[in-house]
Amino acid sequence: MTSSFSPSRRRFVTGLASTTAISMLNSSGYTYAAENAVQSPQNQNSLSGSNFNLDIGYMPVNYTGNNRQATSINGSVPAPILRWKEGDLVTLNVKNNMAVDSSIHWHGIILPTEMDGVPGLSFSGIKPGETFKYEFSVKQSGTYWYHSHSGFQEQTGMYGAIVIEPKEPAPYSYDRDYVVMLSDWSDEKPKDIYANLKKMPHIYNIDERTLADFNNEVKSSGLGSTINNRAMWNNMLMSDTDLSDVTGKTYTFLMNGKAPADGWVGKFKKGEKVLMRFINAAAMTFFDVRIPGLKMTVVASDGNYVQPVTVDEFRIGVAETYDVIVEPSSEQAYTLFCQAIDRSGFARGTLTPDESLVVKIPEMDESPKLTHRDMGMDHAMNHGAMMMDDSDSTPAMGDGCTEEHAEMGHCEMPSVPSCTPEHASMGHCEMHKQVQEFSTGKAGYGSDKTLSFDHLKVGPKIDMLARGAQYRLDDPGVGLRDNGRKVLTYSELFNLNRTLDPREPSREIELHLTGNMSRYMWSLDGVKASQAAPIQMAYGERVRITLVNNTMMNHPMHMHGVWSDLETGDGDYIPRKHTVIVQPGSKISYLVTADAIGRWAYHCHLMYHMPGMFREVRIT
Repeated sequence: MTSSFSPSRRRFVTGLASTTAISMLNSSGYTYAAENAVQSPQNQNSLSGSNFNLDIGYMPVNYTGNNRQATSINGSVPAPILRWKEGDLVTLNVKNNMAVDSSIHWHGIILPTEMDGVPGLSFSGIKPGETFKYEFSVKQSGTYWYHSHSGFQEQTGMYGAIVIEPKEPAPYSYDRDYVVMLSDWSDEKPKDIYANLKKMPHIYNIDERTLADFNNEVKSSGLGSTINNRAMWNNMLMSDTDLSDVTGKTYTFLMNGKAPADGWVGKFKKGEKVLMRFINAAAMTFFDVRIPGLKMTVVASDGNYVQPVTVDEFRIGVAETYDVIVEPSSEQAYTLFCQAIDRSGFARGTLTPDESLVVKIPEMDESPKLTHRDMGMDHAMNHGAMMMDDSDSTPAMGDGCTEEHAEMGHCEMPSVPSCTPEHASMGHCEMHKQVQEFSTGKAGYGSDKTLSFDHLKVGPKIDMLARGAQYRLDDPGVGLRDNGRKVLTYSELFNLNRTLDPREPSREIELHLTGNMSRYMWSLDGVKASQAAPIQMAYGERVRITLVNNTMMNHPMHMHGVWSDLETGDGDYIPRKHTVIVQPGSKISYLVTADAIGRWAYHCHLMYHMPGMFREVRIT
């Protein structure tokens, strides 16, 4: 087989040899020897046991031909895989060898608030030269990760995987076990990226509309429709190509610390079942994951077992994890192909029985475009639409189906997915119908409340409101719709075991994800983090959180300390997640059992959104 990859392709898929070095001297003066690391059978850098010494320091790297400085743990980017056992008491002594404060947050791990690792909430941070002792009991199993919660250190390499062995055997068998950690790297300093976004939010958009695009649209849609469409986007000061704030224009996308020019390699033997633990440790990038020629059976989401779903592709949001099983049936090499959501680049690896085999790398899909659906304008009965301007001269789009929208085909009712024999056997067919309607408001089915927008106003802090926001759990998302492949959706996630807390929610908290893209301002309910009061919860209560996305970007929302029980249409088998993706112009609901006293962070996990899109949650 021949490779379609050439080092001369666009810079964002280039890269030099892996910088995941274990034995090297970093600028803090600490030497890390390879023999100190426990190598798993798959030769992935791992540390096992219940007592760990982790050193935070600087490390030279070169992913693009330019020498840069990364933030590392034990001289490794990514940091070592930490392998724990459910039920153990783990102790982690974390020393900060850098010149600035640091921290480690154990993402998705249920633990006491003082061990959560969020400076200003959990503790004061780890000062230069100091060591902080994290110690807690491991009360769960599965795939998780850890990262810095200080400044932009996560972007510069401070992240690693956590694999927790369960007390009871897993409900599936496998022969090999790989961690596949995805991330994004830039040679630019993160503070410079953030400053650039503040000055010019579209600075990294490499797919801005051109005259050629205009001419092509005129040929396909007609002059009038094209002018109206462009006018709408211009009035909003937005672009229908704005899927990612930071793109392959500055990012090189990595898989297990390997740039695309190298690619990570995992071996298998014909007939083996291979468990692949995908973790999105990127700062800003959603990835669409597939392995051409292999089906993937999703068996866990965010560390929790789900009823198996077999797919060709899945989208993994920032901070999410998915465990999948693949069964290669032939002696050939397969490409792990992980496209950035905006198609500005990809991370890639190879699953192969023989490292001498060369695999063909697929061409990337065409760059997707945002549509009316992604603006909360896809539903006829509650069309609502986006409000884009605060002046009386520019009215909001109508609440009903106008002639213009009828011509554009946006007045049809949303379709309900057909019930497959597989779902019929599991008794989920009626549930899927209800998950689209959400008419009950019962636990597992979402809210029946009418959304409130009265407290929000379009202006300097908010550039639009998704008055027509709907649940879209069966929507794979922009760029994945009708692509000819079976794509995972949230509507297909059901917990393998029965819901632990079947209580109905006693109250509902509605939060709006808001922002002004042209000013690069992000907030919740139009209020930035520094000016917001904490969200209060009473210990033991069951609360429904409904999030409404008034922006045109996907947001991965992460609540520390407690599980987010995603309502997908079956109250008996509610899937548990630590990070929930809210699609553009949509709403989503999940249940929270407030069973962890303390102060907890709640935020969008896109790094450059977090400063504004953040709340403290207090459980007392």
